[in-house]
Amino acid sequence: MATISEVARHAGVGVGTVSRVLNGHPAVTDETRARVTRSMEELDYRPSPLARGLKRGRSNRIAVLVSFITQPSSVERLRGLTQALSGSGYELVLYPVEDDEQRRAHMDTLTGPHQADGIVLISLPLSDEEAVRLQKVAVSLVQVDASHAAFSSVLTDDVHGGELAARHLLELGHRELAFVGDAEDNPYGFTSSSDRRAGFLRVLSDAGCTPPDQWVRTGSIGAESATSLAREVLAAPRRPTGVFAASDVQAFGVMLAARELGLRVPEDVSVVGFDDIETAKHVGLSTVRQPLQGSGRLAAELLLDALTEPNTSEPERHLLPLEVVSRLTTRALPR
Repeated sequence: MATISEVARHAGVGVGTVSRVLNGHPAVTDETRARVTRSMEELDYRPSPLARGLKRGRSNRIAVLVSFITQPSSVERLRGLTQALSGSGYELVLYPVEDDEQRRAHMDTLTGPHQADGIVLISLPLSDEEAVRLQKVAVSLVQVDASHAAFSSVLTDDVHGGELAARHLLELGHRELAFVGDAEDNPYGFTSSSDRRAGFLRVLSDAGCTPPDQWVRTGSIGAESATSLAREVLAAPRRPTGVFAASDVQAFGVMLAARELGLRVPEDVSVVGFDDIETAKHVGLSTVRQPLQGSGRLAAELLLDALTEPNTSEPERHLLPLEVVSRLTTRALPR
């Protein structure tokens, strides 16, 4: 028997659109409704009576737990998520996570009875204990920017992203390079920054230009810490010709430090970020682009699929593409 995902592909629409057609939602055009219905007939698709019965007893809420909710990358993911869920009939409830205590409280709430039909975790790794608790309450869950084998996830290869940043700077002739990112001992178990650093340093090592320890700096999340760290690196008598920051926001901090020291970007120091948030385009930041909104949209589609047909598929792991976007903050060194 065909699945809702197969119907969506056949009709050329998203899983959420098929779900809305099944539920008779008015936010679907007659043309789209007819195309989806035709695909259902051609594929002999029959919605599960059990799933539809379960749906009638649900809360119609989707809980979204997100760390760094004020960070632009999280905002972009949420934008994609809300766009994909629009018109689905589900109410989206946000649970910001600022520290480990708040995280535990939210998890206790969501593993109670009738709290949410589905959960999306953004930039929050799951422990094995938490995964078992969630499986016991049989809640549908999708992770973004983190993964556990028990649930579907939407990821980017952060190690590869660091490698791309290193290769971009090496191709421009830079050999003296620094890194600014997040400290590893963060309260969320968040590893993206350290993975990006690992990929960056591995490529530099292979090229025979491993940076000195004092050029590899980590601190708290955000631009302010990055400015402080970069200021120390760039103010030294010997300074790097390029800096890779683990996020665009931290790259902005590096650029501010350079400006405070009277250094020009990119004439005196090239800067590369990671994410390609909207502001990066406006300031001309060279960066490693990840599909932030796309990750949110895909997470919503996977969750809607699971809610429409629960317990019919194995967890999926989706790895999204990365690419370097070269703008105004990097340049080739004079030969």
